[in-house]
Amino acid sequence: MTSLIDEVGPGLAGLEQLRALIASGRRPGIAESLDFTLVEADAGRAVFEGTPGPHAYNPIGSVHGGYAATLLDSACGCAAHSRLGATQGYTTLELKVSYHRAITSGTGLMRAEATLVSFGRRAAFAQATLTDAAGRVYATATSTLLIFER
Repeated sequence: MTSLIDEVGPGLAGLEQLRALIASGRRPGIAESLDFTLVEADAGRAVFEGTPGPHAYNPIGSVHGGYAATLLDSACGCAAHSRLGATQGYTTLELKVSYHRAITSGTGLMRAEATLVSFGRRAAFAQATLTDAAGRVYATATSTLLIFER
């Protein structure tokens, strides 16, 4: 089975893969399920946007913390992905999320912006912030990612 990245950007380095994914308009399954999209990719930086709704609610009537964690993890991962060579992959080793305020369907458009702190042969470190359209912070994260040959 091929990955979506292999379909839209075969043989390309990480940043070019991400840009090809954005240009294609396609989204991986998790982004379809939670309705969010990769909207920007630069060297060491990635941005996802999504609007939470009832599809992401927990039983107590607010957006599940996993929604914020998923956007932040995706952004951190793609910030690292932007530095990969054509034969490399990555996986999250650790994700630390701090929740600053509750998210509801009334929160509106959310933006997860991540930057790479460092990128080495075997590990990368990234940080991300999840904000609303007014720039209010809803969650932050730090991530450690394992870099490997595919």
